[in-house]
Amino acid sequence: MSKRDYYEVLDVSRDASEAELKKAYRKLAMKYHPDRNQNSEDSEKQFKEVQEAYAILSDSQKRAAYNQFGHAGVDSASGMGGGPGGAGFGDIFGDIFGDIFGGAGGGSPRQSRGSDLRYSLNLTLEEAVNGVEKQIRVPKMADCVTCDGTGSRPGSEAKSCDTCGGHGQVRMQQGFFSVQQTCPNCKGQGSVITDPCSSCHGQGMSKEEKKLSVKIPAGVDDGDQVRLSGEGESGGRGASPGDLYVQVRMQKHEIFERQGDDLYCEVPVGFTKMALGGEIEVPTLSGRANLKVPAESQSEKVFRLRGKGVRNVRNGNQGDLYCKVVVETPVKLTRDQKTLLQDFEKSIADGGDRHSPRSGTWSERIKSFFDELVP
Repeated sequence: MSKRDYYEVLDVSRDASEAELKKAYRKLAMKYHPDRNQNSEDSEKQFKEVQEAYAILSDSQKRAAYNQFGHAGVDSASGMGGGPGGAGFGDIFGDIFGDIFGGAGGGSPRQSRGSDLRYSLNLTLEEAVNGVEKQIRVPKMADCVTCDGTGSRPGSEAKSCDTCGGHGQVRMQQGFFSVQQTCPNCKGQGSVITDPCSSCHGQGMSKEEKKLSVKIPAGVDDGDQVRLSGEGESGGRGASPGDLYVQVRMQKHEIFERQGDDLYCEVPVGFTKMALGGEIEVPTLSGRANLKVPAESQSEKVFRLRGKGVRNVRNGNQGDLYCKVVVETPVKLTRDQKTLLQDFEKSIADGGDRHSPRSGTWSERIKSFFDELVP
């Protein structure tokens, strides 16, 4: 059975703002929540449908993918949080309603997740193009070695919270709704530490610098990220750790400039070669290549070498190399060389526009310009 359009599910327009999405979701979630529609399979299905729609449309990246490709663009992520700051449906519901209905997870204690970390990794163009494995050191908060992340002194255990009875939440009746709130005593943990660890003082975390190996796939570009699951900061006291996002930063190359999958470079060429034509040697990332320059080529003419760029990390397409040839004016000439050039210049001038059509056209335009200025 095909899925309904997410905007139709939430009854909002395709250009709805974030606030409008949240308002629509809150209204429908309240309407179809199982606590208000017990033993109703239809309401449960509609509640899940509303959750799924909001999970996609409230995430800017997933919403963009959905707008462009429909359900096919987000099906792989429609039931998961994914990415930095991602959250499951239960977390999204909890973000909006707080502890009303006891959150998406029922009455169990809610354990926080460790923070995600970001690490900037500088790469050369060659490393980014070919792929590389790098060793990095990341300072972070990790599970305390002394207490193994429990927060209690070794040999002792946390005590069940007397206030919430170990549930992490306390229930209150507010009119029509039965409202659950995070226990103020144990902060939702369901237990309290009576004999804290001397190393972490009951936090379950301590600072450390961890050495990690990062495999960078071939073809990455500036700003691309590699996620290392579970290598972020510890959540403490048994909570799952966050993730580490290694972000690629490209170093400037002495020859090539990269634009997407294509490479660009300038090649100095002597005047004689440009006038008479011939082959020149140009650099590529895979070695040297010969480029044929036609006779009478002009300065800054761009030549394209197909397949000599970067292979795209996502689709495998190969970029191109663009070489711009630039005339190099000779310097430190001898007297004889200057004489030869002067004789050559005279012979060119004697030939008129035949040898220098652009100069002739330019002179005519200048003459016409000044003639129009004279009253």
